[in-house]
This record gives sequence, structure tokens and C-alpha cells, in this order.
Amino acid sequence: MSNDKIVNGVDTMKLKEAVGAFQQDASLAKFTFRATNEWLSGGHNRTTIKEFHGAGEEHRTDKSGFVVEADEPEVLLGGDAAPNPVEHLLTALVTCLTSSMVYHAAARGIVIKQLEASIEGDIDIQGFLGLKESVRKGYQNISVKFKVKSDAPEEKLRECASFSPVFDVVTNGTKVDVAIEKG
Repeated sequence: MSNDKIVNGVDTMKLKEAVGAFQQDASLAKFTFRATNEWLSGGHNRTTIKEFHGAGEEHRTDKSGFVVEADEPEVLLGGDAAPNPVEHLLTALVTCLTSSMVYHAAARGIVIKQLEASIEGDIDIQGFLGLKESVRKGYQNISVKFKVKSDAPEEKLRECASFSPVFDVVTNGTKVDVAIEKG
């Protein structure tokens, strides 16, 4: 395979084949990602990600799975053993925006020579603590800044990033069903 088929580290021929398959059979484009979570102590808990359904079949992520831990910082009475959940959200958002920009740029033949991003979110924990009903429980604002070396115009790069599924969830909201089974 020649290097002109690899753009931004993405095999554009395989990408084109995958997109073609999804266009031909829309049911292949339906994916379900799963995770299980175990509370350890205080704000510390562990999530395991092992398998998902996509492209019409079950896939194993890895034999042992991926393990992601979360905790709270000491100032929020945690053990500071891992990033907290809202930091994980920032990570999910910035990595999804980055991947979306890279993949969609590659599909368009846009070369990205270098890409770095920073992200920060402002949150007032009075909402989480139930101290003020008028204060939102989550982020009031999230700012993402990209530094990109590319010949493409800024608006094209922004458009490529806009395909991010996590950006869509954060900006448009997603229905979340919570069920509790006592055992």
C-alpha cells in the first residue's frame, strides 16, 4: 500500500470501503457500546469495557477489557486515585472532537501535520450538592482550543470536528434511562 492512501494515519481506502458498506446496508451502522461499573469506596469506582456490537456482530475489545477508574480529588472528599467523572467527560469530548477532525479531514484529503487541543469546563458544585436549585448540576460552559498545523481553512477543520458523536451528546443532550434493581 502506498503512503498516498494513508492520510493523517488513516487508511482512506479502508475508510471508503467501510463507508460504502454502511451506505449499502444501514443496519451495519448501528453500534451499541457497553460498560460495567463497580463502586469501590467513597467516590472511587471502576468501569470495565469488554465488548460492543457493531457492523452486524459482537466484537471483543480485548480479552481482559479496558479498565477506567474514577475518583474525586481530596478537596471533594475523594482519594484522588483517578480523574473524576466530569474530567472523564472532558476527555471523552476532546478526544472525540480530535478523532472526528482527523478522520473527516482524511476522508476529504486534508492533511493535518500536527494537532493539539486543550479543554476546560466551568462547574458550580452548588448544583451537585443541592445547595441552590437555580444552579445547574453540570458544566455551565466548556471551552476547547485546537492548535492545528494544516493548509486547510479553519472553517473546514471546524466542520470536520463537528461530526463528533460526543459533541452531539453534550450539545444536544441524549435521553438517559436509569433503572435501579435492589439486590
